[in-house]
Amino acid sequence: MPSFLRAFKTSDPDSFARSLLMETQVVAAIGPQSSSIAHMISYVANELHVPLLSFGATDPTLSSLQYPYFLRTTQNDYFQMYAVTDFVSYSGWRQVIAIFVDDECGRNGISVLGDALAKKRARISHKAAITPGADASSIRDLLVSVNLMASRVYVVHVNPDSGLNVFSVAKSLGMMGSGYVWIATDWLPTALDSMSPVDTDTMDLLQGVVAFRHYTTESTMKRQFMERWKSLRAREGLNSYALYAYDSVWLIARSLDVFFRQNNRVTFSNDPNLHRTKSSSLQLSALSVFNEGEKFLEIILRMNHTGVTGPIRFDSERNRVNPAYEVLNIEGTGPRRVGYWSNHSGLSVVAPETLYSKPPNTSTANQRLYGIIWPGEVTKPPRGWVFPNNGKPLRIAVPNRVSYKDYVSKDKNPPGVRGYCIDVFEAAIELLPYPVPRNYILYGDGKKNPSYDNLINEVVADNFDVAVGDITIVTNRTRFVDFTQPFIESGLVVVAPVKEAKSSPWSFLKPFTIEMWAVTGAFFLFVGAIVWILEHRFNHEFRGPPRRQIITIFWFSFSTMFFSHRENTVSSLGRLVLIIWLFVVLIINSSYTASLTSILTVQQLTSRIEGIDSLITSNEPIGVQDGTFARNYLVNELNISPHRIVPLRDEEHYLSALQLGPKAGGVAAIVDELPYIEVLLTNSNCKFRTVGQEFTRTGWGFAFQRDSPLALDMSTAILQLSEEGELEKIHRKWLNYKHECSMQISNSQNSQLSLKSFWGLFLICGITCFIALTVFFWRVFWQYQRLLPDTGEEERASEATEASRSGRGLRAPSFKELVNIVDKREAEIKEILKQKSNNNKLKSSQSGAGCSHSQHSEIP
Repeated sequence: MPSFLRAFKTSDPDSFARSLLMETQVVAAIGPQSSSIAHMISYVANELHVPLLSFGATDPTLSSLQYPYFLRTTQNDYFQMYAVTDFVSYSGWRQVIAIFVDDECGRNGISVLGDALAKKRARISHKAAITPGADASSIRDLLVSVNLMASRVYVVHVNPDSGLNVFSVAKSLGMMGSGYVWIATDWLPTALDSMSPVDTDTMDLLQGVVAFRHYTTESTMKRQFMERWKSLRAREGLNSYALYAYDSVWLIARSLDVFFRQNNRVTFSNDPNLHRTKSSSLQLSALSVFNEGEKFLEIILRMNHTGVTGPIRFDSERNRVNPAYEVLNIEGTGPRRVGYWSNHSGLSVVAPETLYSKPPNTSTANQRLYGIIWPGEVTKPPRGWVFPNNGKPLRIAVPNRVSYKDYVSKDKNPPGVRGYCIDVFEAAIELLPYPVPRNYILYGDGKKNPSYDNLINEVVADNFDVAVGDITIVTNRTRFVDFTQPFIESGLVVVAPVKEAKSSPWSFLKPFTIEMWAVTGAFFLFVGAIVWILEHRFNHEFRGPPRRQIITIFWFSFSTMFFSHRENTVSSLGRLVLIIWLFVVLIINSSYTASLTSILTVQQLTSRIEGIDSLITSNEPIGVQDGTFARNYLVNELNISPHRIVPLRDEEHYLSALQLGPKAGGVAAIVDELPYIEVLLTNSNCKFRTVGQEFTRTGWGFAFQRDSPLALDMSTAILQLSEEGELEKIHRKWLNYKHECSMQISNSQNSQLSLKSFWGLFLICGITCFIALTVFFWRVFWQYQRLLPDTGEEERASEATEASRSGRGLRAPSFKELVNIVDKREAEIKEILKQKSNNNKLKSSQSGAGCSHSQHSEIP
């Protein structure tokens, strides 16, 4: 090796520095293997302008911004932690416990893991740090403490020298059995690959473990190198870091070759900053600065060739391009590859280099791995969390209500609470495939309903694990807790006093809207006029003096309403129009009769408050249930003044406030959720009704802490209860109302028939009339053309010449003549056309006889 190129292997940063100082002229350094040492030596490399190539420092905080002369020839742990995150997300786990070595590499790697998990809505529930060189006793204490926690997914990011001790202790504690998940980073495959062969005792410790190993492309160069290594060191294994070290040496050699081919020279100079450290034991003043170091570093970064580990190129952040890992499952006598991970396609069963030619695709649907044998020799993925026997029971907060106690309330008997919501929660718990120890804790003083927003805040603050009760799922709450699937529908409605509507002498006009009455009347006259036009030439009943004809039009039009018209239709077009119109009249009459019957026979109720809109515009007080979200919704979303909101304690306060009214110190209306209103109206003997429509749509659910895995299982259980009909049975048990009445107040305006319901009929009738008129007037015009008097050829020619000279057109049909033809009977028109036809035939025969006589007289 040239004097200006050295590789160092040491675990002591001072030894590495002293080794580096032994060489007064150095252009590149390979190493160290430790990330902690790399942090310290990078400062010296920066000062000397010497590229530092490390094949073992994977700490993600070793950045090119802080250490411009540091170059990582292996993979960055940043990508490995994202590979672990994708695997955790792929398996459906939300919480993991991180077991890591307490040094810079371990802490920084786990920090990246936490950030990556947060992007996938998962988290590290506990960080268990192992002191470097910890003994078995310390490791045992640490594992005993994490075994008391709910999560059963462990990510082990330690050094190879102490990593196997973790699994040895875990085996002795029974933590390598069914239900546990162990994920090891690249240190485990490195340790196993270095052993040749691996003893069976070590493999017994690792059964079911999933590990990540640096992926190096399979190539002829790699196979030949492995064969040469085996022939030289048959008893020593070869791990991925050895391959990266080999490629690092060749990278420097190739770069130097390019450096010298470009006619560059190697020169050194003294750094005055290093001369100021003469008192240091390291004797930094003896070092020389590589003047061409920056140029040499740029050549290294531009290198593009293939080594035993695959393509060697660097991206803009000076990381190896196309980072990839093998996903290994340790079973039997060794590791088995179940897939790959790359930042190009995520988890895949296809080698990464075959996917680089395709567009990147890291979608959830594209993730795939082969089957994994988990600890305990099970093939089904573990749930990832449990309620350990020695762990804390589930802390369940239950609102201590003073109203609507059928939903949830205090009970003297175990478990201390009762109600509809409690029965639903217990039924869902029974469907879970694991036991859930739990304690119910009442929340509130029992004198008034507690604030549900405060209850949610207690869950967020980790004072409770879950809140169970009539808790409405609203947007603001979903930002802080995870709700289950709703087990009952809910929404805000308005309740107001009602009274029976007084009958009106004009009730017969209520079935139709004003627009409907106007259009219907117009069509009666329109159809009457159309039928008169079509029948006038054929039917004597539609003829006579003008006054009589006008009366006939009006009489015929409105008599069709009752199908009592006495005039018969004779023409085909008139009959067609009349048939269509009678069908329209039949539909209108039937609809009018049904609507009027409903108005006159069904009890009509009225209220000053028509819905939430009229309530907003008024200045009257509004009652809400104490503790619910209704007050905040009215104030924040609908901008109602807080002074108008009156909190009410229970059902008695509801009823008394509505009966008193706003003038006597009560309220004009109450805004509350539909499930409560159903109970209220049942107990009020139907003196009050809901007005308007339900103006919010939501439901009730159980609120768990953020990212709680129990929330998903409970949602599945609630859906199963709904599909099996158990929710309906629980509903009938607690909420079986004895006095049911029509809750919704009738709205006369909404019950009126509008033009929207009949415009199709009017359109059909109008099109029919238009077609009939078109055919009628075409026939009239045709008859008019035939009735025009005939003229000779010479007369027509002279008329055309005169018209062209004067600029006038030929003779146009006279409007008066057309009217006369329309007014004449059809029989008269036919008789005139018949006579004209006979006259034309006679003239034609006479003209032919005259021509024959003239020809005979001219013969000599």
